[in-house]
Amino acid sequence: MEKEKDYLKPEYYENRELSWLKFNHRVLNEARDKNIPLLERLKFVSITSSNLDEFFMVRVASLKDMVHAGYKKKDIAGMTAKEQLEAINKDTRSLVEMQYSTYNRSLVPMLHNHEIEIIDAYEDLTEEQGEYVDRYFEETVYPVLTPMAVDASRPFPLIRNKSLNIAALLTKKEEKKEELEFATVQVPSVLDRIVQIPAQTEGNQTFILLEQIIERNIYRLFLNYHVICAYPYRIMRNADLTIDEDEAEDLLQEIQKQLKKRQWGEVIRLEVEEKIDKRLLNILKEELHIAQEDIFKINGPLDLTFLMKMYGLEGKEELRYAPYRPQRVPQITPGEDIFESIRRGDILLHHPYQTFDPVVDFIRQASKDPDVLAIKQTLYRVSGNSPIIASLAQAAENGKQVSVLVELKARFDEENNIVWAKKLEKAGCHVIYGLVGLKTHSKIALVVRKEEDGIRRYVHLGTGNYNDSTAKLYTDLGMFTCSEAIGEDATAVFNMLSGYSEPPSWNKLAVAPIWLRKRFLKLIKREMKHAQAGREAFIKAKMNSLCDRDIIAALYEASAAGVKIDLIIRGICCLRVGIPGVSDNITVRSIVGNFLEHSRIFWFHNDGQEEIYMGSSDWMPRNLDRRVEILFPVENEQLMEQVRHVMEVQLTDNTKAHILQPEGNYDKVDKRGKRLVNSQQQFCEEAKKALPQKVNVYQDRVFIPAEPIE
Repeated sequence: MEKEKDYLKPEYYENRELSWLKFNHRVLNEARDKNIPLLERLKFVSITSSNLDEFFMVRVASLKDMVHAGYKKKDIAGMTAKEQLEAINKDTRSLVEMQYSTYNRSLVPMLHNHEIEIIDAYEDLTEEQGEYVDRYFEETVYPVLTPMAVDASRPFPLIRNKSLNIAALLTKKEEKKEELEFATVQVPSVLDRIVQIPAQTEGNQTFILLEQIIERNIYRLFLNYHVICAYPYRIMRNADLTIDEDEAEDLLQEIQKQLKKRQWGEVIRLEVEEKIDKRLLNILKEELHIAQEDIFKINGPLDLTFLMKMYGLEGKEELRYAPYRPQRVPQITPGEDIFESIRRGDILLHHPYQTFDPVVDFIRQASKDPDVLAIKQTLYRVSGNSPIIASLAQAAENGKQVSVLVELKARFDEENNIVWAKKLEKAGCHVIYGLVGLKTHSKIALVVRKEEDGIRRYVHLGTGNYNDSTAKLYTDLGMFTCSEAIGEDATAVFNMLSGYSEPPSWNKLAVAPIWLRKRFLKLIKREMKHAQAGREAFIKAKMNSLCDRDIIAALYEASAAGVKIDLIIRGICCLRVGIPGVSDNITVRSIVGNFLEHSRIFWFHNDGQEEIYMGSSDWMPRNLDRRVEILFPVENEQLMEQVRHVMEVQLTDNTKAHILQPEGNYDKVDKRGKRLVNSQQQFCEEAKKALPQKVNVYQDRVFIPAEPIE
C-alpha cells in the first residue's frame, strides 16, 4: 500500500512576504518593458514605490512586532519572523536597486530624448533658472516652511510617517568654536513636489523637485548659521492598527484615536540620499532609534511616487496609451428602467471594459422609485465623491428603509469611511460599523421593491468595491439578478450583519467566515474524486492571492490524483509548482497590465456538470476565517459562457502573463511563432464590438493609474 503523502511539508510552500516582493518585481518589469510607452513605464515605477511603502507599514511592521514579542512560531514555509525579516531586507534592497537603475539609466535618458528634463541637482540650474527657482521659493515655499532646530531646550520633533524632510548640520556664525547643531524641515506636502521651470531649449519641459528648491535656499531659514550640509530623508512607521474591539465601546471613536497613532508608530525604515554626511546620518539613526539594517541609502530622488504626476504631463499623448472609455452593458440602455432590464434575465458586468454606471444607476433609481421600500448595501471602499453615498442618503431622506454596513476597518480608508458613515447617519440611514473581530469585505446590494405580483428583491453581487473611481482601473465582475433564491439569501446576509441572526441554511450563497472554507474544500475534493474515478477533472480559478495552507494542501492532493489545475493569481502565491507527484498538474500565471486584475472566479468541471462561482474572497486565511465574504454561483448558461471566455482568454495571454516556474521565479511567456494575446486589450476591443455603433456610450472615462494593492 502506497504511503500517504504529507502535503504540509514547509518545502512545498513559498513564504507569503517573499512572494509579495516577487509580485512587486513583476510590476517593476512593466517599467522595464521597452514596448510600453514611456509615461506608462514611469507610472509602474511609481506604483512599485507606493506598494513598497504599504508593505513596510503593515507587513514588515507586523513581523517586527512578532520579533519584539519573542514570537518564535514558523510560517507555512518554515520561516520564523526574524528569518523572514532578513530575507525581506535582502530582496527589498535588490528591488530598490533595480528601481533606481531603471529610473536613472533608462527612464531619465529617455525622458531627455523626448524633451522632458528632471533636474538632478540644483547646482545644474542655469542662472535664469536659478533666479526663477529662488523667486518661487520666496513667494510660494518660504511662507509654508517650519524649520525645527534641535538643542537642549528643543527636543527632536515628531517626524511624520511617509513625509519627506530635509536634515541639516549648522554652525553659529558668531561663535569661534564650530559646534555642530542639527535642524530639520518638512518638505510641505500641500505644495506640488514637482515644479516646472523655464527650459533651456524651446519646446522642452523642465522640472525640478521641491526638495531641491528648499536645499538651494535652506540658508534663508537659518540666517544666523552656516549650513554645513543638507540632505533629504524619509521614514516609514508601523501603521498597523491594533484595536481591542471587545474593549472599544465606540468603534468609530477608537479607530479615530488609533489613526492618530500612525503618525508616531515605531520607525521601521529610513531612506536617505546615498551621499548623506555620516555625522547627519548618525544623528538621525540615534534620534529615530533605527537599526543599521533598516537604513536604505538611495541613489536618486527619495519616494518615486512623484512619477505618477509626470504620467499626466500635458501635450505628451504619444507617450501614453490612448485613454480607454468603458462601454455600456448591452442588456442595459442608459436612462431606462434598470429593474425591468434585470427582470428580463441575469446580467453580467465586466469592469472596466464595461461601465460601472449601471451599478450607480441601480442605487440612484432605487432611491427615487416610489415602489422601492428598502435598500441594503455593504461598503468597504468608496470614492472621494461617491454618487452611491449621495443616492443612499437621498433614499433615506425620501423615507425608504436604508441599511448600510460601512467597514471602518478598511485599511488606509478608515478616515474616508468615518466621514461617509457620519453623513449617512445624518441623512437617516441605519449604519452598521461591521462586526466585532471581523472585516466585512463582501460586495452586495439589495433593493426591495413592491410590484403588482408582490414583493421582489433585486440584488447586485460583485468581486470589487462599490467605488466608481477604482471601477475604471480594476478588472472586476458583477451580476444583477432578481432570483428569488438569491434574494432570500441576500436578506439573510443583512439580517446576519445587523442582528447576528444566522440562517439554518443557504439557498445559493456561501458566506465566510462560517461556511465558505468548507464549501471550497468540498468542491476541490469532489473534483479529486472524479479524477480518482478516471473521469475528466479540472479546476480553473482566478484570484488576487493564494496563501491558505488548507486550500493549497487540498489542491496538491487533487493534483496528485490527476486533477488539472490552472490558476491565475495576480499577487501572492504560496503554492509551488512542479513538485514531482504533488503539483505536476498545477500551473500558475500572474497578469500585470494596464488595469489591476482584481476579479475572483472559481470554475469546476464536475464531470461535465460545470459549476462557476464568483465572489469577494481570495484563498487567504484572513478572507476565509476573519472576514464576511460572499461566494455566489453563475447559473445562467449565457453568463457562464461569458465567464468561461474571460478565463480562457486570460489563460492564453502571452503578452502580460508571467508564468510561475518550479524554481519559484516568474518568467514571461515565450511568444515566438505565436499569435500575440493581450487579454486586457482583447477585452477592450470586444466590449466595443459588442455594441451597435449608433448607440452612445456613457460619459467619457479617463484612465488614471491605480495602486495595485487593495
